[in-house]
Amino acid sequence: MTTTRRALLGAAGIAAAGQAAAQSFPFTPNQRYPDPAIQILDPSFAKYRLYSSTVEQLATGFRWAEGPVWFPDDGGYLLFSDIPNNRIMKYSEKDGTCTVFRHPANFANGNARDRQGRLVTCEHSVTRRVTRTEKDGSVTVLADKFEGKRLNAPNDIVVKSDSSIWFTDPTFGIAGEWEGSRATPEQPTTNVYRLTPDGQLTAVITDLALPNGLAFSPDEKKLYVVGRNPAPARSIFAYDVGPDGTLSNRVKLIDATDSAALDGFRVDRDGNLWVGYGSDGNLEAEPTRTGNRSVYNLRGKPEELDGVTVFSPQGKPLAHIRLPERCANLCFGGPKGNRLYMTASHSLYALYVEAHGAV
Repeated sequence: MTTTRRALLGAAGIAAAGQAAAQSFPFTPNQRYPDPAIQILDPSFAKYRLYSSTVEQLATGFRWAEGPVWFPDDGGYLLFSDIPNNRIMKYSEKDGTCTVFRHPANFANGNARDRQGRLVTCEHSVTRRVTRTEKDGSVTVLADKFEGKRLNAPNDIVVKSDSSIWFTDPTFGIAGEWEGSRATPEQPTTNVYRLTPDGQLTAVITDLALPNGLAFSPDEKKLYVVGRNPAPARSIFAYDVGPDGTLSNRVKLIDATDSAALDGFRVDRDGNLWVGYGSDGNLEAEPTRTGNRSVYNLRGKPEELDGVTVFSPQGKPLAHIRLPERCANLCFGGPKGNRLYMTASHSLYALYVEAHGAV
């Protein structure tokens, strides 16, 4: 197998930056058009598929890639997190290089761009806070406590058109030593928060187990959140958003019924949800005999689940974009806003589509 020129440039850029890396995986794009990695589950998705576009690997050599966000400045670049390596990476559309943007990064996870074009980040562990990177490079702390107690592990983040910042706060970053440092949670629940421009922090959801990815509908009248109610399956819940930012009328919109884990996601201008997808890691109830061993296999096959699944606003599966690695998160960007960037375990992938992000 061979790897792409851009992936080689990305790996070289990481090595030149002198930071710890991980395994780099070769990737061969599909030669045929249309790309068979794009599986259409409903004919209505055909209008979003570009016939002569294929999945590309842009960079590799990460341990757990997450939180991509697009910036149109300076020819366009993507920032994303490599959580166990405690760094934020920068992929340049101008020259195809991938370099270290920030290290250490307090085990940054989710990232977003605010309405003034600044980076806002969920620092997933150690500091356990939400920060904003100013235009001069300085860092402003936006939130690190709620009701006098430290946040758990800020995870994913979105910015509404009124400049309010919404983020999830599960415990993944303090649950062990892989995505940060183990610590005891101080919050009694795992919440979704709303931070107003004047600095008021409100817990808008307090009864959702381990909330994860979140996004607004194009008209911002609905908020979608990944959660585990009941555990261990992940679902996407839809909430009505009131003019004052309060939420009501929770409805389960999408359920991971095929042993998959729903993760970070984005919504396009038509209201479709593009969702990071992969195995949930849960085991079969009974072992399978393999040679002289009894092995508890995964309930779902990662090679069939890994990638991005697209759902309609009504929760109907429309398509699956197959990747060779589990996709944790994604975003729209690129020069025309129609490039889907996918952070998938060890690598960054991209695909041009006939869709644009709602935000």
